[in-house]
Amino acid sequence: MVQLTCIATRGGDTGKTSLGNGKRVSKHCPRVKAIGSIDELNSFIGLALATEATTIKAELLAQLRNDLSILQNDLFDVGADLCMPDQDQATLRISIHQVQRLDDTLERYNTHLNPLTSFVLPGGTPLAAQLHVCRTIVRRAERDITSLHNEETLNSHLLQYVNRLSDVFFVMARAANDNGHLDVLWEPGKHHS
Repeated sequence: MVQLTCIATRGGDTGKTSLGNGKRVSKHCPRVKAIGSIDELNSFIGLALATEATTIKAELLAQLRNDLSILQNDLFDVGADLCMPDQDQATLRISIHQVQRLDDTLERYNTHLNPLTSFVLPGGTPLAAQLHVCRTIVRRAERDITSLHNEETLNSHLLQYVNRLSDVFFVMARAANDNGHLDVLWEPGKHHS
């Protein structure tokens, strides 16, 4: 169990931080950048969880909140995976089971969605808009993680997980838009003279 007795350690005052294996690295190195993107995503999930959602059916809202809570916990696992560069030394890695759970979540939401007739613009209900923000942040996190993977070998399940995650946020956003009925659709050429 994690026990934090001091939050301000002053260890980062010189622009370096420690990874899970104790190695000191620059706060702008690719690994720390990827961890930061995942942390930002987790914070935005927290904002989505705190968003009032009075237009969503109670059962769907409860399911969304439960799934978002699971994702928040998974993202701590992603961070733990990223903070340990030595693949053989880590005790916590994203697993194929977590990837499969995302696939199952994706399918569960997708089966109830109104069919798409156009690209979806980010927006709709406040919760859907927050989930679209999460979708875009995870895409940036994925770019950071795959950039790191070009330099160092990462857990293949981690790469699969972050790739699936943006799709999960997309279907969740559509679910929060009354299963797609309140989606804001792209209108090609709109407002062009």
